[in-house]
Amino acid sequence: MEITFPGGVRVNAQYNGFDIATDQPEKNGGENSAPAPFDLFLVSLGTCAGFYALRFCQQRELTTDGMRMSLTTRRNPETKRLDRIEITLNLPDGFPEKYRGAIIRATDQCAVKKVLVDPPEIELVTV
Repeated sequence: MEITFPGGVRVNAQYNGFDIATDQPEKNGGENSAPAPFDLFLVSLGTCAGFYALRFCQQRELTTDGMRMSLTTRRNPETKRLDRIEITLNLPDGFPEKYRGAIIRATDQCAVKKVLVDPPEIELVTV
């Protein structure tokens, strides 16, 4: 992954042939031309969990028509830090009751969530 600084407060990444643009909201000195990096982090968590729910249904040939997921965050009013993320999975009409617990367990296998629960060491070096 390569990180570049194209101007203003934009910070972009080139990764596996993809160009990923980020910016900051106007209130933070940006132009709001792309999602903020933290927003992409939340999107990564939501889409990862969504992938596991989708694959669970596909592997059992269960319909995903009408299935959707939402992610809600809560910040600590004193520290302004994120202190809760709630992921809500709205199942399709007629979803089999016998699979409700299993789809939660499957979705809980999201690799992004696992990194949050058991974080890696992160080292910053300069050259």
